[in-house]
Parts: sequence; C-alpha cells; structure tokens
Amino acid sequence: MRILNLTADTRKNLLEDLLKRSPNSYKEYEDSVNEIIEKVRAEKDAAVFSYTRQFDGAQVNGQNVQVTREEITEAYQKVDQKLITVMKKSLENIRSYHEKQKQYSWFDSRPDGVLLGQKVTPLARAGVYVPGGKAAYPSSVLMNVLPAKVAGVEKIVMTTPCNKEGKVNPATLAAADLAGVDEIYKVGGAQAIAALAFGTESIPKVDKIVGPGNIYVALAKKAVFGHVSIDSIAGPSEILVLADETANPRYVAADLLSQAEHDELASAILITTSQALATEVSQEIDRFSAELSRREIIEQSLENYGYILVADTLMEAIDAANEIASEHLEILTANPFEVMMKIKNAGAIFLGEYASEPLGDYFAGPNHVLPTNGTAKFFSPLSVDDFIKKSSIISYSREALKPIYQDIVQFAQSEHLTAHANSIKVRFEE
Repeated sequence: MRILNLTADTRKNLLEDLLKRSPNSYKEYEDSVNEIIEKVRAEKDAAVFSYTRQFDGAQVNGQNVQVTREEITEAYQKVDQKLITVMKKSLENIRSYHEKQKQYSWFDSRPDGVLLGQKVTPLARAGVYVPGGKAAYPSSVLMNVLPAKVAGVEKIVMTTPCNKEGKVNPATLAAADLAGVDEIYKVGGAQAIAALAFGTESIPKVDKIVGPGNIYVALAKKAVFGHVSIDSIAGPSEILVLADETANPRYVAADLLSQAEHDELASAILITTSQALATEVSQEIDRFSAELSRREIIEQSLENYGYILVADTLMEAIDAANEIASEHLEILTANPFEVMMKIKNAGAIFLGEYASEPLGDYFAGPNHVLPTNGTAKFFSPLSVDDFIKKSSIISYSREALKPIYQDIVQFAQSEHLTAHANSIKVRFEE
C-alpha cells in the first residue's frame, strides 16, 4: 500500500482522485438511465417487465411480480436460524437507537390569542431499494426500513432483483419481513426506481426512495428527485483511519481491508503521525490480503484508492480528515474522545480500538447508510428525520393581529405586493 507524506499537494491530489468515484462523474450512463425512466413512466408494467427480462433474465408479470407470503415462509426455511437470531438482535439495537431520534409536534400559545407550532407527520409511502447482484445485504434492509417504521410511515414498499427463476435472496426476504416491510416486488435497476417514482399498474408510487445500488440505480434516483424525495446519491464505500503511534497495526490493517473488499472503487485511507505505524500497517495489509477471499477486489481497490499518509502533527492529520469528510472515520489515538471533538465532517465516527467499522455496519444501532464522496460536509446519516415532514402552524386572534397589522402592510407594500397588503388591511376596515 502506497505511503506518502501528507502535504498540501498530496492532499489536493487525493481529494481530486476520490472525486472521480462520484456518481456525478459517470454522465455517459445518463442517457441510458433517462431512456429507461421515460419508458417506464409511459408504459408502466409493460416496460418494467420487459427490462426485467432483458437485464435479469426473469419472466416477471402482473401475477408473480409481488413476493407472496408463501415465498417469505420458504425463505425463512432456507436461512440459517442462527443468522435469524442475530438479525433479530441487530434489529432491536437499530430500533432502540432510532427511537431516540423521534420528533414530536409542538405548540406554543400566548394569552393574546397567538398560537404557533410545528406539526410532524410521517410520510405516507416509502420505497426501499435493495441490490441483488453479486451479494446480498440483509443488514442494509434493516438499516433502511427500521427508521421508516420508527417514524410511522404508513406503507413501506421494497423492490429487489430476482434471479432467472424468479426467486429473491432468502436472507433479504427474511430481513424485510422481520423489519416490517409491507410489500416486496421482484424488480431491480433503474426500472425499479422509475416504478417507485411514478407508479405502475402493479407497483405503487411512493413519496421517498432510499437504499443503495449500482451506478444505474444512483443515476436513476438523481433523475427522479423532485418527483419524489430520495435519501442521497450514494457513492462507493470509504474508510479513513486517524491513528498515532499507540494504534495496533493489525487492527488498523484489518479495518482498512474491511472496506476495500466492497468493490474496486472503495477507498481505504490511513492518516497517521507515525512513520513506524505506516510501515507496519502496510506489511500487515500484505499478510491479510493473501488470506482473504476477496483478494483480487481488495488489491484493485488499494491500487486505485488506497493511501497511507504520514502527517507531521496530529492537528494536520485532523485537518486532512475534515477535508476528506469520510463516510466512516475511525479514531485510534491515545485520546480518541479529545480528537473526536475536533472532527467536523464524517458520516460515522468510531472511537477506540474495539469500535471497528463492521460493528456499525451490522450491530451497534446507528445507521450504516452514510454520506459518501465528501458529502458528510453537508449531509447526515439516514435517520427517522428522513421519513417525516414538518408543517408550520400559525393562528392569530384579531386582538393579536391588530397592533402589528400595519407593520405587515408596510412590509408587503415595500415589495410592491399590494394584494398581500390588502389581505391584511381588509380585516380592519371600518
């Protein structure tokens, strides 16, 4: 793994390199995605079923596109019961964490007849996209569905690709059922996003679409934004480890590799103040990589976007971490809590040598759907907030409005909006 000194130039080059991974850099796919979306919008089920045959080789129609209760029961029988038990434990941790995020309506009244407030309302329908390509991720099902359940969403609709025999991954189905998904449809890709955004004869339109996917899914979500809400345009996974000389090199290497194995575009970065640690981590990575099942993906990921940066001071390392704004940030220093207070930009922050990144992926409770590609500077993890909307409440009595109505009239007239002014004045005509 390459080792570089952290300088202004290396930081600039690194940031430019990482930005190449953004879905916004793959504009050559946009025409194909837009064509799929428009065809689904116009032809509905017919287009969805046609694309499913073309891309997945599955004969899906109006009678079999929705997963049945029998198929879910069959899925439970195919999944290791120990995994079911683990998923139930994880589910409770995720639910408990997100329960603390709930917001409630509030009202503030005054004696003169003024009432102001905020009404919190769950979304009516949420759509959850679940990938079904090279691997199945039941953990992502739990992470995307449970915040919506806690928020009180009325109907949760899930779409996920099926295989050529029309079967959905059993672990995905079991996780969806445990989490409380209401309807599951055997559709993937950009056509699934279009179906959720506009509705078809078989698949209902939703208010918001969440969930990860390939570049076609990401660009489709971007294209339908405005017709529906979306969580974010997710990019490839990334981890940044901030470490000093006290860190265990084996732990650091193992944690970097935990993200590098996702795909060839994943990013794994170590920023450290210790040259010795940098060398040891590089050596440990070579040892681990030789033993791991996804060795080819790991090696390609590290070749493309793997870096070890040696900083002169811890503050320089922290500044670089804030500039990179990583999806996952591990702090392995002598005083991780003190360093954490100086971090401004990160999706999820892991403190100390026993809080490795997979703990957050699977079990701890905080959401693992996180901002990528530097968007942690202005985006947050998926949460209950993503599945609610807020309405402002305003009520005034005549007695409360009278002392200030002329102020409002003046404000409106200053903007040459005479109808606005009149709407207030008419209430105090003699």
